Amino acid sequence: MSEDNPKSVPAAAVLEASKEMLQRQLYAIFTTPTDGLGPVFAVIEEHLAFQVQLEKDGILHAAGPMWTDDGESWEGEGLVVVKATSRQEAIGIAERDPMHKAGARTFRVRPWLVNEGSVTITLNNSSQTFTYS
Repeated sequence: MSEDNPKSVPAAAVLEASKEMLQRQLYAIFTTPTDGLGPVFAVIEEHLAFQVQLEKDGILHAAGPMWTDDGESWEGEGLVVVKATSRQEAIGIAERDPMHKAGARTFRVRPWLVNEGSVTITLNNSSQTFTYS
């Protein structure tokens, strides 16, 4: 492997290079069906209630289904991004999800460093509505 074109670098090097950026450590939980959609739909209500509770508890950053590459259908995959103090804590969160407890899905957890991006929320008091972009 050439030093001019490494396959990986230590996390510390990335942190140093982006030290002026946000550097918000989150954890991405990639979730995949184990045996078709039947088992997924069997626990979908419990799963969604679990997600809403994570949101209320301030743990859930974002979550939702992942469409097929053409955007036309869903094969049961999802992405859940959580706030946790470690990868092990994020794994514990994923293990508590009814989808995973029931064996309807398996999961993989990857640390995700958020450095760039923006969120705009407009709250209209008079109509009690908001827009998110």
